[in-house]
Amino acid sequence: MRAWRLEAFGRGNLALREAETPAPGPGQVLVRMAAASLNYRDLLIVDGSYDPRMRLPAVPLSDGAGTVAAIGEGVTRVAVGDRVAPIFVPGWHAGDNAEGRPALGGPLPGVAAEYHLCAAEDVVRLPGHLSWAEAATLPCAAVTAWHALFGHARVRPGDRVLILGTGGAALFALQFAKLAGAEVAITSGSDAKLERARALGADHLVNYAADPRWGATVKRLFGDGADVVVELGGGGTIAQSVRAVRRGGTVLLIGSVTGGRAADLDLVPVFMRGVRLQGVSVGHRDAFTAMLRAIGHHRLRPVIDAEFPFERLPDALAHLAGGGAFGKVVVTIGD
Repeated sequence: MRAWRLEAFGRGNLALREAETPAPGPGQVLVRMAAASLNYRDLLIVDGSYDPRMRLPAVPLSDGAGTVAAIGEGVTRVAVGDRVAPIFVPGWHAGDNAEGRPALGGPLPGVAAEYHLCAAEDVVRLPGHLSWAEAATLPCAAVTAWHALFGHARVRPGDRVLILGTGGAALFALQFAKLAGAEVAITSGSDAKLERARALGADHLVNYAADPRWGATVKRLFGDGADVVVELGGGGTIAQSVRAVRRGGTVLLIGSVTGGRAADLDLVPVFMRGVRLQGVSVGHRDAFTAMLRAIGHHRLRPVIDAEFPFERLPDALAHLAGGGAFGKVVVTIGD
């Protein structure tokens, strides 16, 4: 089989190599990968800033989907031919957090390969209406958005939700919040992207490039602020997110696109207004399964920005790094 290997940090050090196709042992499944998708985390892993001590070489990417090609002794949970996706954190099936558990794509071998070996307990079956490219977008970005909104924030009909950006996790959060009956505001520096978000159901559009004090704007739009803020920007946006949230509201800390440090965050409004800052780290298999039921029932379709052939993984990473994507960037592997 062919697999991408990160042989040293930096996109120029990715190499497509031949490798032995593994055979599943007891309790394991071999998945023939059909597609994989990229997350901002993958960029950080490849350039070495995510974990400079990570052991190399490594197979990158955490998110993918494919067909069960072979099963090991004792496997009854899935069968050969099933459409599945590996979960982001192997072994995290339920519970509050996955602290200490390694994830796919770093340090564990990722899915940028024609075959992926994993435990049968660490895959989920996929809804039949999704294409391979669509299914490949789910394990990290979609599960993170789902777990944030419904595992942590308990979003209900009528809640007011602010979502930062128009990347993969942000658009999943928009789609899921609208499924739940929420009123949603979304930010972007591009009016064209905001109009595309409106077509997905966004109720309020905020251009942060034209409105640097967008936190106050969002607060006015919602009357007294957002019940929930899906904070994907990081250190450069969290101060405005705190301004946008209502008294006693929740800011879900998911991403760090603008950096992980927030030098200008004034903590006084946080504790004086009872704002809850909640870190979110993807989600467990049970959350993934619940999300898939909702996606299947509503026939929801993930938003894909671009697809690249397997051989052009470095180009796909460069496209994501450019910052212009609306939705997910996908690499097609097989059929």
